[in-house]
Amino acid sequence: MKEHDSLYSWIRLIIALLVATVGNIGMWVVVIILPDIQQEFTIDRSTASIPFALTMVGFAIGNGVMGRIVDRYGITKTIILAATINTAGYISAMQVSNIYLLTILQFFIGFGTAASFGPLIADTSHWFLKRRGIAVALIASGNYFSGAIWPPIFNSTLQSDGWRDVYGILAMATIFIMIPLSFLLTKKITEETCRISDAASENKRASVNISPRMLTILLSIAGIGCCVAMSMPQVHIVAFCIDLGFGPAVGAEMLSLMLIGGIISRLINGLIADKLGGVYTLLIGSTLQCIALFLYLPFDGLVSLYIVSAVFGLSQGGIVPSYAIIIREYLPSSQAGARVGFVMMCTIMGMAIGGWMSGWIYDITGSYAAAFWNGIIWNFLNIAIVLFLIARNGKSKFTGLKTAA
Repeated sequence: MKEHDSLYSWIRLIIALLVATVGNIGMWVVVIILPDIQQEFTIDRSTASIPFALTMVGFAIGNGVMGRIVDRYGITKTIILAATINTAGYISAMQVSNIYLLTILQFFIGFGTAASFGPLIADTSHWFLKRRGIAVALIASGNYFSGAIWPPIFNSTLQSDGWRDVYGILAMATIFIMIPLSFLLTKKITEETCRISDAASENKRASVNISPRMLTILLSIAGIGCCVAMSMPQVHIVAFCIDLGFGPAVGAEMLSLMLIGGIISRLINGLIADKLGGVYTLLIGSTLQCIALFLYLPFDGLVSLYIVSAVFGLSQGGIVPSYAIIIREYLPSSQAGARVGFVMMCTIMGMAIGGWMSGWIYDITGSYAAAFWNGIIWNFLNIAIVLFLIARNGKSKFTGLKTAA
């Protein structure tokens, strides 16, 4: 029975997307409650932001570690482990009396949340061949869906019961939604289906004459470069708008516009990847992101910034999933979780480094112009690696165009 791109594959994709929508809220919760914890613990904004920083550190490390676990034990056991960690973290967070304990707990919550990103992407990729691009794009959008769906649900709880009860809701959602859904993902892809996928991957990898380790390293460096560039608008757009005199509300609207554009971009790029392959899709997205970063330099009017932010969102959303698609196109399925997880870890590190670096450059220069140029330079590193991979194989073999088979 055919398993790739089957009806079951799509049903499984929907279940996995629901898991991702619940699982990824661990990354967003501390952002939602930030003003409340700042007020309760009587701390400044920078101190209140430390739990989010540690969440991202845990999220980055978790993608690497959980990726290895999913290769060995499967996605169901990995999700249950992650859900257990997160549930314990949520319940413990309800009892904390200071920001430092919350910060430690958020590190572990970030670690557990990672299972709903890179490892879930890797698992989903096993079930698709012709439609792998759009499948990976949909799963990768789970963290965006989570950030869009959950905050409105929490607003009334925050106002009536406080931020601790938000953690209580998350604990219940994890126990009663995420864990039961994970049991619907117990079925494993057959060895015969894996051999079909691995044969295609080996042919592609052999054509570029590059080892799995070197390809993973190159994609990891490209991911860091891409996300250092990506972080400038995403992390600093609110502050950028304040500097221009537009206020934080306008910056928040532009950030929302980026995220909406990012979802659309991921879906469009998924369809493109199914036609052109991951490498050319990555080249298109990275080039468009570079153009969007350039556009921030001359345009600083209100209307033009809304337009540029929309363009940026539509440009960058498909970049990160492209790395996962490339890994699955060129490397064996048995290594998917570990290698996708490692590259995703590097992209998250790039976001963290880039966010800090842009702030540091701003402190030195007093302007975000140099920070945008810094992002553009890092983006060129990403593009250079993609062009190197294309050059290794000539003009046609990296396109991933469907063969007669």
